[in-house]
Amino acid sequence: MSLVTVTINNRQVQVEEGTTILEAAKLLNIKIPTLCHLNLHDTKMVNQTASCRVCMVEVEGRRNLAPSCATPVYDKMVVRTDSLRAINARRTVVELLLSDHPKDCLTCAKNTDCELQQIAADLGVRDIPYKGEMSTYEIDDSSYSIVRNLDKCILCRRCETMCNKVQTVNVLSGVDRGFQTVVAPAFNLPMTETSCTFCGQCVAVCPTAALTEVSNIPKVWRALRNKEKFVIVQTAPAVRVALGEEFGMEPGTIVTGKMVSALRNLGFDKVFDTDFAADLTIMEEASEFVHRFKHGGRLPILTSCCPGWVKFFEHQFPDLLDIPSTCKSPHEMFGAVAKTYLAEKLGIDPKNIVVVSVMPCLAKKYEAARPELSRDGIQDVDIVITTRELAKMLKEAGINFASLPESDFDNPLGESTGASVIFGATGGVLEAALRTAYEWLTNKTLEDVEFHALRGMDGVKEAIIKIDDIDVNVAVAHGLGNARKILEAIQKGEANYHAIEIMACPGGCIGGGGQPYIHGNVEIVKKRALAIYEEDRGKVKRKSHENEAVIKLYEDFLGEPYGEKAHELLHTHYVKRQKL
Repeated sequence: MSLVTVTINNRQVQVEEGTTILEAAKLLNIKIPTLCHLNLHDTKMVNQTASCRVCMVEVEGRRNLAPSCATPVYDKMVVRTDSLRAINARRTVVELLLSDHPKDCLTCAKNTDCELQQIAADLGVRDIPYKGEMSTYEIDDSSYSIVRNLDKCILCRRCETMCNKVQTVNVLSGVDRGFQTVVAPAFNLPMTETSCTFCGQCVAVCPTAALTEVSNIPKVWRALRNKEKFVIVQTAPAVRVALGEEFGMEPGTIVTGKMVSALRNLGFDKVFDTDFAADLTIMEEASEFVHRFKHGGRLPILTSCCPGWVKFFEHQFPDLLDIPSTCKSPHEMFGAVAKTYLAEKLGIDPKNIVVVSVMPCLAKKYEAARPELSRDGIQDVDIVITTRELAKMLKEAGINFASLPESDFDNPLGESTGASVIFGATGGVLEAALRTAYEWLTNKTLEDVEFHALRGMDGVKEAIIKIDDIDVNVAVAHGLGNARKILEAIQKGEANYHAIEIMACPGGCIGGGGQPYIHGNVEIVKKRALAIYEEDRGKVKRKSHENEAVIKLYEDFLGEPYGEKAHELLHTHYVKRQKL
């Protein structure tokens, strides 16, 4: 690829031919506002519709202004991003967008996180000169996970690109024409009547509040105020490496101890670690893998920790329902154990225990309501909130997060190993399972527990793991579009794997739809991953089957791994769903 020289605001830069003006300007640290443009985790996947026209710039020799996000540079191009003409054009575009946008910023779910709000402030918009008809639509709050408010849609098409190109779920697209155009499911169906997986990646990239999570904060406050309820909370591994961002800390800062203290300050009766249940999940999932491996069972086994991924294969690949592990996800296992084993130990009626899960994920909200994840009419998990929602609760309570002391999780459901921590990053579940499966299959100690071939941000990672004289073929995929590639290869008989891990969200749970907004900055996801592995290396025990609290749980209550009682409490089944 040949290099060309471009002059932007009297400064020269050399870039590859085909680079956009926006990309060239970034190399010079020149900021051009954007709304519709977004690099979607993989730099090769870009929302480049140029529909918002907020990034207009002036190009010498060109009569019209150019959208910088979609205009390639050429040699000796001269660009002004700061001319009065360009600034006025941007301001006019934003004023037009605001003319058909609700004015409820103070009570909006995206207040201070809204990109349209920020750009309006940056451009000094203090009046909306354009008056006229306003679009009005019914709010779709039919699901447990996502709220759609089309009054706030600016037609940036980011959600459409994420849903169709990255996740390949194909639920969202442009509907209608002209002033009536919106981005919505076909026939503007409610989300619950579609193949939506509730992964929340559309929410993660929406610049306004057209797509937000269902807020369960009021439910948690009510539970905490109810003196008849024993309210316990569990926190997923990915939360502890992202929560600090909401309080101005550097991405990837590990805030485990402060988070525990903060939850106690909110009034929870017990603060537990989902990592405990992640170790429990490995005991069951590794047992299931070893059983299938030794007895000619259905392979490859697919991890089942991600509810977005589970719903994806139920809709898209119902012929493969016998491949995934039957294990519940860790937070659901925790709920089942809390309302049986823990309830017995504490002498509390399970009906009076409220389990709150703090998760990086919107699909967990939907998952908690699945009817098969309950016993005797009692759900394993009662309420799910996201990392963002926990941060809002702490701010509501006026808790100075940065100044909190470090404290430890409660026991017995707070003990964990390094294997459980890495569940938060793509490849971590499979790596954790292999640490245990290796020792169970060989009766040898695994000295080097880090499987680096399974780490990193490549969409699909493959490796051959040597277990004695057997080559075990494994694969990892994150993002549902990458999952589709693997599953289609299995369907065609082109893939020969023994075990596969799939996570719906790019980067795994650290990039979940309920994490602090990153606006497409994949470097933040990478920093969270590094923190996950740092916490793993800091653990004394790094294999799930070494967790003494989990061992005692089997001895006192569950019996043997993959046994009858474990199946009753810790395993589930899947449902063939219509593809809509």
